[in-house]
Amino acid sequence: MTEKYSISRQKAEIAFSNIQTQVFAKDKAVEELASLTQSREEKTLRLREARLAKERDERASASSAGLTKRARPR
Repeated sequence: MTEKYSISRQKAEIAFSNIQTQVFAKDKAVEELASLTQSREEKTLRLREARLAKERDERASASSAGLTKRARPR
């Protein structure tokens, strides 16, 4: 069913379509930015946890090495 619309209706439909396309493009860009932000935050959290675990291990090994040095007879 092809219907003929008036010229003003056709212009309105085209204008609406253009605006709708812009809105969809904006929504997609916002979703991509949100996804990137979430990925960055997750990576930062993983790296922070890894750094803290490494620092904990280093402190533990340093303190145990200090204890063994103290425990040796002179």
